[in-house]
Amino acid sequence: MSGTDSPEILAAYDAVRSDKDETNWLLLADHPTARNKLALTGSGSGGLAELAPKLEDDKVQYAYVRIEYANDAESKRIKFALIVWIGENVKPLRRGRVLSESADVKKVLSHYSIQVDASHKSDIKEEDIVTRLRKAGGADYNGGRG
Repeated sequence: MSGTDSPEILAAYDAVRSDKDETNWLLLADHPTARNKLALTGSGSGGLAELAPKLEDDKVQYAYVRIEYANDAESKRIKFALIVWIGENVKPLRRGRVLSESADVKKVLSHYSIQVDASHKSDIKEEDIVTRLRKAGGADYNGGRG
């Protein structure tokens, strides 16, 4: 299964999903030594601002992100997004594996509200993702604004 069911990936996924852990993102990329396998290449608690610089133009990477936002002064929501990153300099043969590989990723990182397909850092602006999460989540007390 592309290595996505490794204990370290599963532990990082549980950490991102946990209300008791500060970890709010994880990143998967090609395993450094095993062909056609993915490995956990990072995780952290700094949100999209910390994650974005780790996305590389010559790699396919998968990020799982916990996003917290307020609907109004009284409530906050926690939602999850799956980012499928295909850097603009990824070779065609590598791009070709993304469809089947992402299916394996989605089996493990299975609880998310939206999928963000991205190839430029501008595709993963937090305000745009929150807007999409609000639309996906139903009630929106801010008229679609962040």
